[in-house]
Amino acid sequence: MKYIFVTGGVLSGLGKGITAASIGNILKARGFRIYMQKFDQYLNVDAGTLNPGEHGEVFVTEDGAETDLDLGHYERFIDTNLSRESSIMTGNIYSAILKGEREGKFLGKTVQVIPHVTDEVKSRIYTASKKAKCDILITEIGGTVGDYEGLHFLEGIRQMAQDLGDENVAYVHVGFLPYLEVTEELKTKPAQNSIRNLQSLGIKPDLAICRSDHPVEKRLLEKVALFAGMKTEAVVALETVSSVYKVPLILEERGVAKVLMNKLHLKSKQPDLKRWHDLVKIITKSDKPVVTIGLVGKYMTMKDTYLSVTESIKIAAYANGAEPKIRWIDSEAIERGKLSVKVLDKVDGIVVPGGFGTRGLEGKIKAIEYARINNIPFLGLCLGMQMAIVEFTRSVCGLKKANSTEVDAKSPDPVIDILPEQVTITDKGGTMRLGAYPAVLKKGSVVASLYGSQKITERHRHRYEVNPKYHDIISTNGLVLSGMSPNKRLVEFIELPVSKHRYFVATQAHPEFKSRPTKPHPLFDGLVKSAITMSKLHLSKN
Repeated sequence: MKYIFVTGGVLSGLGKGITAASIGNILKARGFRIYMQKFDQYLNVDAGTLNPGEHGEVFVTEDGAETDLDLGHYERFIDTNLSRESSIMTGNIYSAILKGEREGKFLGKTVQVIPHVTDEVKSRIYTASKKAKCDILITEIGGTVGDYEGLHFLEGIRQMAQDLGDENVAYVHVGFLPYLEVTEELKTKPAQNSIRNLQSLGIKPDLAICRSDHPVEKRLLEKVALFAGMKTEAVVALETVSSVYKVPLILEERGVAKVLMNKLHLKSKQPDLKRWHDLVKIITKSDKPVVTIGLVGKYMTMKDTYLSVTESIKIAAYANGAEPKIRWIDSEAIERGKLSVKVLDKVDGIVVPGGFGTRGLEGKIKAIEYARINNIPFLGLCLGMQMAIVEFTRSVCGLKKANSTEVDAKSPDPVIDILPEQVTITDKGGTMRLGAYPAVLKKGSVVASLYGSQKITERHRHRYEVNPKYHDIISTNGLVLSGMSPNKRLVEFIELPVSKHRYFVATQAHPEFKSRPTKPHPLFDGLVKSAITMSKLHLSKN
């Protein structure tokens, strides 16, 4: 078993997760079984209660773990389903230790950061690698070197080389080269200092990735190598590129895999990166037709809130030979009358994603109604499906005050209601319907055609469902309940027949979590195909 640890320096937001995922990509291309993991410094137990406006989306794994968005990058780049062992926060570490202390696990001992916290850190690393049965485990350490909150992680991974031998552990450090505008030059000092900070903790990086928004001259890499006491070939530039999917090929071209394989005493293998090369060729093709998808959301302060959704749209567009253009549409602005719903006339299709709370919901409902009436391709995700149900029951079924009890607990027609088993739950963290659940799709439905199967699974993250009391009136009025839970109690998919709408599909699930760069998700693929047709109509009118 081999272990690669990825640390960061200078500042956060460098793309450490993309770098780690790209390393996993090029090593998997050589036939190695890769698994990935991230340690975060927060005292939260998991990412489930973090503010998406500050931290971006909460990514959900097959086994229902609520994790950092970097796990989405990992899954997309190495095409492997991860698990709760892949996302560890400091709160989770301390919870386990304190629980053990209360149970008498440490009787007679003083519980300390070293060795007890660091031992728990190492235990999580070993557990992940053993359960995954991988050849190489890549672990990203959140935050930057020098953060007090992350010292227990750094000490834990330092001990790994001592425990397992240098030939089984490699350290990768990602640093930033800032550009000084006044002298028009890149500065290496911050990256040098971050490497030295890491070395002062007993970790000498085997590979340094120098991130920059500008081209990096070889002499600068040589300078970093000299001051860090590293070989020149072990210091690699990684400039900002137009698409993150280019990064694996850049790292491959610059010898990253070779450096790591030499350090880990792995035999060289010829990588199979053909599918990735084909993907990048499509992305970089300049004469692709443009398809514009409106993302009608309520979290507009940070685009990473809908990261997996936007990536799913892009991936589907690339697979259909199109250039994706995502138009951000604030549902709250529509709700308040600051933005006309007719803005949807300028897009080829819309996605209404998930979310929580009441803000902006009426704006989403207006957007869905406009898309339904005007035959604009529509895909609803989780809350997006719930609001489609509310809109349809109000507009078509005659239930003018239909609503979700999340919005109006006293609604006379609670078409969306909390699950009975959720009513008595008071804890907010990790208590929703989470992870992969099966669904049975209606024979001959749009979604069954898209999936190519009637039995599928999708990941969930929600507390509210379509109220079973309203299934009949919804169906009678023409909205197809095209996917149900195996016990036929819960609505998983809805749609309008193709005779009534070119593409009107929604799901209670979060299919965006299962998109892969070389394998677009069926629901997004269907949306984009329909949107491309819509785009051609727009062009013909113009």
